[in-house]
Amino acid sequence: MKNSLVKKLLVSTSLLSGLGITSMANAAVAPFNATYNFNIEGKYNGTASRVLTQTGNQYFYNVNASVGKLASAKQTANFVNANGAILPVSALTQYKIFGAGRTTTLNFNNAKKQLVTNYKGQNKVIALPQPAYDDLSLEIQIREDLKAGKFRGNYYMADRNTVEAVPFKKSAMTRITVPAGTFDVVRIDRVHDDKDRQTSFWLAPKLDYLPVKVVQNNDGKKMEMNLTRVN
Repeated sequence: MKNSLVKKLLVSTSLLSGLGITSMANAAVAPFNATYNFNIEGKYNGTASRVLTQTGNQYFYNVNASVGKLASAKQTANFVNANGAILPVSALTQYKIFGAGRTTTLNFNNAKKQLVTNYKGQNKVIALPQPAYDDLSLEIQIREDLKAGKFRGNYYMADRNTVEAVPFKKSAMTRITVPAGTFDVVRIDRVHDDKDRQTSFWLAPKLDYLPVKVVQNNDGKKMEMNLTRVN
């Protein structure tokens, strides 16, 4: 149960990573700060915060989430925005259960087309024949593509063991209400091979496709997250 809870917490932080707060298709990614509440399995309530900062053309993304004193998760990413093309530099994922946990790091060498991962002190080198993303830089790339009207549907994602193509689909506009207000939104679904799994998030064009709601279902166990505030 504890490991399952942490996995859901990590999924929630990944999916909520910012899909943007800017207003022009070719504008630079703007720094932002957003908070969410979420519920896991109707039992566990938690909060999450997400902060994007910028130094020159370098961006630093920090996502933190916790479920009381039981568990916490952290993700960070460093990337460059080259005229709408997001180039990941490094990423970190860390979780803790009652103070004990694991850390995974990803280091991208786009010049050599290599990814170096580290987990439990072990390095692994993975070839990058095509551009690939960590969770956070991928979500920023999707946000840039939506702003430019160039949503691709398929993106390559990297983890500590593999790089693989992940499909997404976009649905028609609808309207939802969350603690932060009522928004017209477009729905994005990750397409899973397992029909019992669902990953859906609702993005508000008014907030330049910031996600205002996320729902994750895994074998009947539901996680839902809703936007409470954004600066």
